[in-house]
Amino acid sequence: MTFRQAVPLVVFLVTYATVCLALEWTGRALFVRPAMFALIAVAPWFWWLHVSGFSGLSRGRALAALLLRLSLVGLFVMVLAEPRAVRTEDKLSVVYLVDLSDSIDDRSVDQALGFVTKVVYEKPANDEAGLIVFGRSAAVELPPRPTFPLDEGISLNSRIQRDATNLEQALSLAAAMLPEDAPSRIVLISDGTQTEGSVSRILDELKARQIPVDVLPIEYDYDEEVWIERVDLPRFVKIGENYEASIVLASLKDGEGELVLAENGQPIYREQITYPGGKSRYDIPIKLRGPGYYEYAATIVPASPSGDNQPRNNRASNYIYVAGEGKVLLVVDPQGDRRDWDRLERALLEGERQVELMTAFDFPRDALSLLPYDAIVFVNVPADAFDAVQFRAAHDAVKDLGVGFLMVGGPNSFGPGGYHRTAIEETLPVTMDVSKKKILPKGALAIILHTCEFAEGNTWAKRITREAIRVMSGQDEVGVLLYDSGGERWLFPLTPASEYESLITKINAAEPGDMPFFGPTMQLGLTGLLASDASLKHMVIISDGDPQPPAPPLLQQYIDAKITVSTIAIQPHGNDTQTMQHVAGITGGRFYFPQDPSRLPGIFIKEAKTLQRNMVRNETVSPQLGVPSQILDGIRGVPDVHGYVLTTPRPRAETVLRVPVEEDDQVDPILCVWQFGLGRAGAFTSDLSTNWGADWVEWEKFRAFVKQLTTYIARVKQDTQLRLWSYTSGTEGVIIAEDFAPEDSFLSVVARVTGPDDRTEQVVLKQIGPRRYQAVVPLWGKGNYQVLAVGEGAGAEGKRTERAQDGFIVPYSPEYLRFRANPIALREIAGKTGGSELTKDSTTQDIYAARREPKQSSRPVFDWFLIALACLVPLDVAVRRIQIDFRAIRDWLLFKNRRGPSTETMSALLRRKREVETGFDARREAAPATGRPTPGESRRAVAAKALRPPTQHTATEPPPARDEQDATTTSRLLEMKRRRQQDQE
Repeated sequence: MTFRQAVPLVVFLVTYATVCLALEWTGRALFVRPAMFALIAVAPWFWWLHVSGFSGLSRGRALAALLLRLSLVGLFVMVLAEPRAVRTEDKLSVVYLVDLSDSIDDRSVDQALGFVTKVVYEKPANDEAGLIVFGRSAAVELPPRPTFPLDEGISLNSRIQRDATNLEQALSLAAAMLPEDAPSRIVLISDGTQTEGSVSRILDELKARQIPVDVLPIEYDYDEEVWIERVDLPRFVKIGENYEASIVLASLKDGEGELVLAENGQPIYREQITYPGGKSRYDIPIKLRGPGYYEYAATIVPASPSGDNQPRNNRASNYIYVAGEGKVLLVVDPQGDRRDWDRLERALLEGERQVELMTAFDFPRDALSLLPYDAIVFVNVPADAFDAVQFRAAHDAVKDLGVGFLMVGGPNSFGPGGYHRTAIEETLPVTMDVSKKKILPKGALAIILHTCEFAEGNTWAKRITREAIRVMSGQDEVGVLLYDSGGERWLFPLTPASEYESLITKINAAEPGDMPFFGPTMQLGLTGLLASDASLKHMVIISDGDPQPPAPPLLQQYIDAKITVSTIAIQPHGNDTQTMQHVAGITGGRFYFPQDPSRLPGIFIKEAKTLQRNMVRNETVSPQLGVPSQILDGIRGVPDVHGYVLTTPRPRAETVLRVPVEEDDQVDPILCVWQFGLGRAGAFTSDLSTNWGADWVEWEKFRAFVKQLTTYIARVKQDTQLRLWSYTSGTEGVIIAEDFAPEDSFLSVVARVTGPDDRTEQVVLKQIGPRRYQAVVPLWGKGNYQVLAVGEGAGAEGKRTERAQDGFIVPYSPEYLRFRANPIALREIAGKTGGSELTKDSTTQDIYAARREPKQSSRPVFDWFLIALACLVPLDVAVRRIQIDFRAIRDWLLFKNRRGPSTETMSALLRRKREVETGFDARREAAPATGRPTPGESRRAVAAKALRPPTQHTATEPPPARDEQDATTTSRLLEMKRRRQQDQE
């Protein structure tokens, strides 16, 4: 070996080391496993194989093949070292968190938004800014972006719960909005009080991601405040006896005011009092006149408004439930026909049931208020007459308190009434989804949203769109159109409402803009509706009426296609609603002009229900008996019904009466029942009036049927040896259970607590004394809490199970007991994350220039290196195995010899073969012993000698002329082959 042969190896190793080190030092790349570079030690071995072997390549190609093979080895070692590309980003993203909780007054909120607008207006053009508002919940008002369209006086568009402060959720949302690969920062503007969550859990994550939190404290300190702390009532009472309601009042200073105590909303005590600073107690006599639910609310009205900064904590409530004979509650439509429920009410009264008639507007909003009723009956009442809170109250009353529930059909019940995907549908033994009915015609609804120009308009748009889709049948189609930065477009085209979950994601991400014209958007909607095979097509437009009206030919196309258009004018400019009235009137739709946005969900539900008319079957059928049930004891047959609503029974439901059908898998129920939690629920899909049930109300067994049906679903009173009571203590609820069984035995007691926001907690009660058990549960908001305790243990007759119910009321959130800011908590947040404390005089430089450092991020580039390897492997093979004739390529490019013989190469080889044979014959005659090796001469030397042309020639035979092909690899190989054959001979 010579140094010249080792030069390629040395050059490669030096270059390779230089490249790898340069990538690391310049920050362009990094290697996660640098120890893998020790494998580059195999490179000399590959070099040795190349040098010691006989490749038969020219010097240039041999060098290229060697460097290519070493490059393959080096690239493979880099792959094993796990390379990552490094990116340096200097663009700063800042998210501003503004506290909108009720503990902060409106003036402080306006100042906070003004500060954000001021510093963002002067920020560097490439930097990003975003805005998040928070209270109990947090919402993104503006995502981080270079432009920040927020001016002073502009109303916020996000809807949040303001009755608490959750710093943890706000910081978590901000962290999720910030990019991972760029420098970022959070500016928190708050009073520092925290009533929910634990901010310490998120601070470690922010510190690890190098996201500092700058804080701007909102300062306040109230020295005058009065509030009602609680109302204490006796837990076990008897009718006719006198008791006392104890009101605990607290105040920061001495003051005067009026103390009022109300029973079920009616004041029973009112007195002017002088209260001292601190806590004081006032006992007021009460008397229970009969069984029922009694809710007592105490209120303090200060004489001077300046002595009370937070009026939301001036009221507290509690309740007493006195068990008695249960009643049946008939819930009816406020605008309905009395004939819908008249015969049913009369049959219940004749069946010796106490009946109370109530409209949907007056239906209780908490489950505890439904304790006096054994059964609740909805009679042809639409869903838009209620709200979601009332639905949840009925749901919880059945599931947790054991109250019975029955829905009686009619055109405004079940699916046509808008109960699809509600808490009431969860309660019923049937679903409103009748997609299996192949003959059921479907509807199509297109919604046009132009809601950006009234307060929280886009938030309302998302809510009302969700409500409209919720009540639609799964096979119905719905699509949403809007105008945004992309112009007029479909947010999503007509899609089956059964894809509700995926559509909700798109709706929540929508940002409708200011629509200039109705025409293009309505044309898009018309094209989509015409392409649908729905039998009923409808459009709803919500707008302020400002866009240019559609052209008359376009409206005529709607009329010709029988597509109705309903319009909703919301806060129009100058109360100009002529365009929207005209569109609705000429197409056969309805026009709405609500003054309060809270009416919008009900309007959209009503419009969506127009597609559900096809679920009503106005035909006479004879119900068949289904599963045996005690509801039909003594009843062998039932009359015909002249109409019913299509529903689908649930798998666990018992279909007592059904419509005769030809296919077993498509059962149309008339009467269905099931067990739901502690209560029973039923669905009668026809009506019990003179309409569809005209034959039923004249039937001699009608009163017996109604009595047995209500008896079956009504709550069953069970004696229990377990007594339960619960109350609030600060931010916790205390649950106490006591066992009064004759024999002393241990009980395993578990309590389920249901409270606001559809949240449920389960706790295990621990024994704190003989037959006494207790547990505490953290409270999560204001409202009514229901407690169901179940105790299991051994009894005299084997295993026994005891159940008891109770509840308590949290009158207001702990947010309303914060009378001073907590800047210390904010400073701790800034200190732990590396932020700083700002003031109202801080400038843009304090946020965007101070402590600004570029951020490096890396991403794996393993796949790119694999692609490079995949490209080098065939190149390595090509360099060693493929001979390129550059002269032929030159001739092709210059279009020379295009008509030459196709066998030119073969002819040249044959000619060269003859020349070599002639030369071999001449050398054999001149030196016969040349083909055998002399002592000490290798076989390779002999072969090389054979390939060497003869140096002497006879005078009569001149040496053969050398052709250019003599220097080629092919000629040398052929000559060597011929020589070996002769040696063998």
